[in-house]
Amino acid sequence: MGSDAAAAAAATLPEWASTPCIMGIDEAGRGPVLGPMVYGCLYCARSYEKTLSTLNFADSKTLKEEKREELFESLKADQSIGWAVDVIDPRELSAKMLRKHKINLNEISHDSASGLVKRVLSMGVLLAEVYVDTVGDPEKYRVKLSERFPSIKFVVAKKADSLYPVVSGASIAAKVTRDRALREWVLDETCRDIGRKFGSGYPGDPDTKAWLEQHKHRVFGFPSLVRFSWGTCNSYFKDGVEVLWLVLIP
Repeated sequence: MGSDAAAAAAATLPEWASTPCIMGIDEAGRGPVLGPMVYGCLYCARSYEKTLSTLNFADSKTLKEEKREELFESLKADQSIGWAVDVIDPRELSAKMLRKHKINLNEISHDSASGLVKRVLSMGVLLAEVYVDTVGDPEKYRVKLSERFPSIKFVVAKKADSLYPVVSGASIAAKVTRDRALREWVLDETCRDIGRKFGSGYPGDPDTKAWLEQHKHRVFGFPSLVRFSWGTCNSYFKDGVEVLWLVLIP
């Protein structure tokens, strides 16, 4: 962020952001074969932590969609809370995981979480503690984050979205953002009629299975909504056509 942009961001910050703040980070959509993976964060003044625990935030996976939407709207309207998301396109996930020098899903996840911390710091928020739902070994992840941001205390834990309200709020922001993105997804492919009954996107969902079967192409694979790098995709291409790439040297 340039100096002018940083000054503008600082000018719009609420007063509480200059006091010691806490932040929670969680993701939605790590497992599905369809759609984006979304990382979300929620932050507030440390002095607001007790109030935060009364707002009925919970792990988004335990809530019905209507309740998640209601809580998301309430956190957006709360002037004592800040939030942000990072939406990672399925094409980006596939490209990184299938490239010659592969970037695995854990690394992508770590980079997204670090990017949210960096974004909030660059706005001028005084982050003192950050709570993260772990990806991989909690202690190794904590050390990695602490080395990148030595001024911040990190707490990395399994099921952090059930333990810390600030992570529960981040979980809701991530989940609602992903659900809306999937509902409103604009498909790039227009050459044929592509159905939108693709279900939750999880490999075990009957609607998702049926959609994948109906929309596979022996040469071109799947529409760009699909994460080609998922092992789930392999079983659909037993009769696929092998493509040989010719490199022409002038």
